[in-house]
Amino acid sequence: MDEEIIETTEDGEAEGPTDLVKKLRAKLKESEEKAQEYLTGWQKERADSVNARKRLEEEKKEFAKFANENLIMEILPSLDSFDMAMANKEVWGSLPKEWTKGIEYIYTQLLSALEAQGIKRIYPLGEKFDPSRDEAIVMLPVEKEEDDHKILEVTQPGYLFNSRIVRTAKVKVGEYKSN
Repeated sequence: MDEEIIETTEDGEAEGPTDLVKKLRAKLKESEEKAQEYLTGWQKERADSVNARKRLEEEKKEFAKFANENLIMEILPSLDSFDMAMANKEVWGSLPKEWTKGIEYIYTQLLSALEAQGIKRIYPLGEKFDPSRDEAIVMLPVEKEEDDHKILEVTQPGYLFNSRIVRTAKVKVGEYKSN
């Protein structure tokens, strides 16, 4: 009793099991292709989301790294004032030793606190002039050729903040001119 299953299509035509299997296979293939397309799209969106999250984390780290830059820039003039006060050897030497030691201790504490936050002082005395790091305020004539473009005096130290120059050092540079 092998009965052949005969189905009718929507338009009323009869079709046999072979035609039905072909149709079902075609629908299955179409469904698998759509499922793969949806899966691929979902995977791409997930990867984009992960990448965006990583970029945001990097940006947050970078922002946090330099968030204190304005505060630090406002503190630098105070350090300059300490430098100027201690540079006047005549006046500084006439003050009571306990007082000068206390001021020097406070200055050292301030420098240490800034260093812990990523601040590094640039004091290039005796080094070759580097225009990306230093600002030449005057060129001084020198007699020795080896002193050409050498920093002879630092009038104001520069500062790095997390490896980025936030203030160049103001320097006096030697200039050799042969006779």
